[in-house]
Amino acid sequence: MGKNIASTLAAEGANIVLFARSQDKLQSVADEIEQHYGVRALAVPGDMKEAVDIDRLVSNIEKEFDSLDIAVLNSGRPPAPLRSTVNETDEARWLESFNTQLWSTIQVAQRVHPVMEKAGWGRIIAITSASVAQPMPHHALSTVFRAGVTAYMKHLANEVGTSGVTVNCVAPALIETPHRTGAVAYTPEQAEARKKMTVLGRMGYQEELCAVVAFLASVQAGFVTGSTVRVDGGMVGSLF
Repeated sequence: MGKNIASTLAAEGANIVLFARSQDKLQSVADEIEQHYGVRALAVPGDMKEAVDIDRLVSNIEKEFDSLDIAVLNSGRPPAPLRSTVNETDEARWLESFNTQLWSTIQVAQRVHPVMEKAGWGRIIAITSASVAQPMPHHALSTVFRAGVTAYMKHLANEVGTSGVTVNCVAPALIETPHRTGAVAYTPEQAEARKKMTVLGRMGYQEELCAVVAFLASVQAGFVTGSTVRVDGGMVGSLF
């Protein structure tokens, strides 16, 4: 997502900070952004679940750039394989999903909103899932905790709005994700079935999702807060 938004930010002389667990991949993406868009991209390896890593992230941001204007919070996936709701009886899977999807997002939001409030301007955008509004089979772990993210962001929006900080969610589904491999990869039949779940008859493009995020991060979206924007092609029906 960083690379897609980078072209929009480049014209404004913006800087980008990337935060994820894989240091090598993170630095590779940062180098690519700098080379292609002329934007400074700082790679900070770390885990959203670890408070010490988040503290280091914010310290790096304040040291290098003094302030933080936009935070896009995109947590990890629930454990594989996906299971039906009645078969999600393993406490360890629930706890892993809680930490990976809900608590990790809350921890980052808790650390970044004071920085924005101090500056009097900011945008916090959490990536959730359209399954929060239209539950999909075998997605209970994701739906439950992303619904929690949605509720938390709504509460946060209500409390920080007067400081000039907006807080919103983007809820995607059925976005083409060619990086899926192994146990989470779709079969050709599953891929075709997913296309039929949208009123547009196709999968969404990553650029379309990123454009919605970029709008919510913009000055023009200053009167939009506490909202969730679905990017799901008008999803209908149920997953396989």
